[in-house]
Amino acid sequence: MHPVGVSAKPQPPTQLPDPDNLRDVLAYWIRLRRFEKGWSQERLALECELDRTYVSAVERSRWNVSLSNMERIAQALDTEVWMLLRAPQHATLD
Repeated sequence: MHPVGVSAKPQPPTQLPDPDNLRDVLAYWIRLRRFEKGWSQERLALECELDRTYVSAVERSRWNVSLSNMERIAQALDTEVWMLLRAPQHATLD
């Protein structure tokens, strides 16, 4: 358990998403981009002005996401919304 206010080190996705499940694909790309930036879920939530528990639920494919929230997340991650919805084309996860 982490002390209050200390976030866990970001971890990359451990498996590729089901390409037919857009929530899984979205979750995969959000987590990967967040990992690449070295951001915690809390940092991403602050950057896009969303609640951390919401970001966590999106990353776990638990909630549908509105288009406006997808735009906010994509902007914070410096990417286009459509990039977050495309199925990964390779199977190279380390």
